[in-house]
Amino acid sequence: MGEPMLDWNDLRYFLAIARGGSTLAAGRAMRVSQTTVARRIAALEQAVGLALFEKRQAGYVLTAAGEEMLGHAAEVEAAALKFDTAAGASTRDTSGTVRLTAEEIFSVTLFGPMLRELHDLHPHIMIELDAGQALRDLGAGEADIALRSTIGEQAAGLVGRRICIDDWTLYCSRDYAERNGIPGSVDELRDHAIIGGGGGNLWRHYEAWLKQLGLEDRVAMHHATSSGLLSGVRSGFGIAVLPCIVADAEPDLIRCLPPRQDHERILWLLTHERVRRTPRVRTVIDFLYQRLSAHVRSLGARKAA
Repeated sequence: MGEPMLDWNDLRYFLAIARGGSTLAAGRAMRVSQTTVARRIAALEQAVGLALFEKRQAGYVLTAAGEEMLGHAAEVEAAALKFDTAAGASTRDTSGTVRLTAEEIFSVTLFGPMLRELHDLHPHIMIELDAGQALRDLGAGEADIALRSTIGEQAAGLVGRRICIDDWTLYCSRDYAERNGIPGSVDELRDHAIIGGGGGNLWRHYEAWLKQLGLEDRVAMHHATSSGLLSGVRSGFGIAVLPCIVADAEPDLIRCLPPRQDHERILWLLTHERVRRTPRVRTVIDFLYQRLSAHVRSLGARKAA
């Protein structure tokens, strides 16, 4: 059989007896029985091969070897306390950078006031907001959090919270409606100016929908970004597709048609399981989820099942 293994936890019992002078005092300090204290000291002495205490009628007295070991045990205790303090600070420390990625129209509308409030509450968190059209790989660390529209299950390793059904439909401004009327059907849309674009995958889906409706020849302006579509509608130039979670909050915009009901797109707040418990990431996700959920409730948006 091998030599008895040292249990570092037994050093706590050693220090408790050295400071209290008896197994009774040590047991009270550590909230265990005298028997447990005596058993742990016996195990420690066997593991180190030294008699650490003399058992006298008045209590326990350190031997010469015990006196020599006392300082070392105290150093171990101090190191353990320092480790525990540092670990606790790490689990509470929310400072640092959080990289957030989203479609540009969400970045410039929804996130503006929310991130201002986040900064007021957590000034030590620095947000890197990525509104690029490329899809960032959360698993590869290209971003920490994404507001993203998806269909079906998430990719392996991604975890998140549902925000709402990702409805989009056609909108115009009140000024445009006063001058041109509000189209109430696809046929009536042929008499109106359509604003196209949005960039990337957005334009690919938007363009295919316009072709399906036979409206691709009604595109009178093309914007390269999703926020450009919003700008074009606000200006009164024409009609464009916009996300309901954004456009329904704009008092100057009017829905021209109800959203499509034949899609399964859900707007998610996503992160990767690798960083989900990082304090600053968790803080930002919790904050954004609360604010986005409240925003959706205020609009009466359709909830994700």
